[in-house]
Amino acid sequence: MPELPEVEVVRRGLERWVSGRTIDAVEVRHPRSIRRHTAGVADFAARLKGLRIGAARRRGKYLWLPVTGGGPASQTAAEGITPMVTPSVTHGLAILAHLGMSGQLLVQPEGAPDEKHLRIRLRFADALGTELRFVDQRTFGGLSLHDTVPGAADHLPDVIAHIARDPLDPAFDDAAFHDALRRRRTTIKRALLDQTLISGVGNIYADEALWRSRLHYERPTATFTRPRTAELLGHVRDVMDAALAVGGTSFDSLYVNVNGESGYFERSLDAYGREDEPCRRCGTPIRRRPWMNRSSYFCPRCQRPPRG
Repeated sequence: MPELPEVEVVRRGLERWVSGRTIDAVEVRHPRSIRRHTAGVADFAARLKGLRIGAARRRGKYLWLPVTGGGPASQTAAEGITPMVTPSVTHGLAILAHLGMSGQLLVQPEGAPDEKHLRIRLRFADALGTELRFVDQRTFGGLSLHDTVPGAADHLPDVIAHIARDPLDPAFDDAAFHDALRRRRTTIKRALLDQTLISGVGNIYADEALWRSRLHYERPTATFTRPRTAELLGHVRDVMDAALAVGGTSFDSLYVNVNGESGYFERSLDAYGREDEPCRRCGTPIRRRPWMNRSSYFCPRCQRPPRG
C-alpha cells in the first residue's frame, strides 16, 4: 500500500494538473470504486458536475480534493435524484481518495486508450485536453464525496478527522507525540503504524527509520526518552524526504504518479526487502521476521532486541 511519500507525489501531481479545474462529467465504471459514497453512482456523478476543484490536500496516506461551486440543481431534479445535501450549498465538500493496494490517479489525454482497470473518469469543462482517471486493479481503493470538518483550514473530510497529522506536517507536535508514545505502552513499530498517533508511516518507512535509529521494532515505547523520540522522528522525516526526492518507492507497476511514472527509492532502501544482504553499516546479514501479517527487516547487530 502506498505510504506518505507515494501519496504526496500523487498529491503534487494533482495540484499541478487538476486543481482549479471545473468538472464537466463523471463516469463511474465500477460501483465498488465509490462504495464509500453511500448514496450511489448517480448521486456521486450528479453532485460533482459543475464543481470546481480546489488545492489538493493530504494527511498521511489519504488525499482529497476540496470542491466548491453551485452544483447542478436543475439536472439533479430532472433526473429524479435526491441529493444528500442541497446542491446549491457545496462549500465544505471534498472528494476523498484512498489508493488502497493498487489505486492510481492518472492525468491522461482525452481520447487516450482506456486502461484495463479504469474505474472512474472525470472530464473537465476546459480546453486543456486532459482528464482525470482512477485506475484500480484490485478495487480496494476508491473515491467518495464527504462533508468537511467545519472551520478546518485544510478542508479535512470529516470521515478522516480521527487520523493524526503526519511528521511532514508543519503543525505536527513532536512533544505531544512523545507524551502519547509513552502513554500508549506498546512497541515502537506498532506505534509508528498507528494512524491515530502518527499518520503516513507504513511498513517500509517504519523499518527504514528504525534501522537508521538503531532501534529494534519490539522496543517498548515506555522506555523512550524525549531525545530518543526526537532522534527517531528526525530519521522518519529524513527517510520520507529522501523518498520524495526520487518519487517514492515502486516495487511494481501498481504505484505510479499522475503521469504513470514509477519512483526509485527502492534502490536506496537500507533494511526493507534486503533479507540476507549485508547491513550497510556493519556487514551483518539483514534478517526478516514475520510481524502482524507483515514482515520486519532489521540488522540483528545494529538493532538488538530488548531484554526480557
